[in-house]
Amino acid sequence: MTLLARLLETAGVDAPLVAPLSRYGERVLEANRSFNLTGAKTPEELAPHLVDSLTIVPFARDPHVDVGSGAGLPAIPLAIATGAHVTLIETTRKKAQFLQSLLEDLTLRGDVVAERAEIAAHDQRLRDRFASGTARAVASAPTVAELLLPFVGPGGVAILQRGTIDARERAALQDAVLVLGGVFEEERQLDGDRRIVLLRKTGPTPPRFPRRTGIPQKRPLCS
Repeated sequence: MTLLARLLETAGVDAPLVAPLSRYGERVLEANRSFNLTGAKTPEELAPHLVDSLTIVPFARDPHVDVGSGAGLPAIPLAIATGAHVTLIETTRKKAQFLQSLLEDLTLRGDVVAERAEIAAHDQRLRDRFASGTARAVASAPTVAELLLPFVGPGGVAILQRGTIDARERAALQDAVLVLGGVFEEERQLDGDRRIVLLRKTGPTPPRFPRRTGIPQKRPLCS
């Protein structure tokens, strides 16, 4: 058993998931030596991210979209744990190629779109299509909602993994979600400052969202 597998086992990961998750994690650590996939450089640093990815499992549905996938967190662990079809949206072509190789190597159902979310979300093959979605973007919650909700179909859920959210950001998020065709459904506290925020899609997102490239980050909705 590898060090990463032992760390996952110690963290309480279900036995059938330990081997495929550690195989995935080892691929990430190996590739990370050649190009920057994640700030986690060692098994000890990566293991908590793998475990944290599994916290979305109770809320995710098939098919699932992940915006700004990077190293594949949390969508690859989700696919390993549930068998869901995952669509990974990743701008950087080299990362997108790596993600495609992961799907093939781990025999997971999924595909990779090498495009910015602001552009991909206006593709009618992707828009309002997915039952659930995630985005680990380091951005304000309203920005993440604008980039993610257009992909989610009515009745589906956007799952935001966040740290601390102050009252001002929470209020801006609640207002932004209404503009984007959804409602702020639930905020579930995890350990420490970590939390999961669920945004329920209630209708189609207005055609003008997301706004053109870079604008959601520069001018977050309702902030």
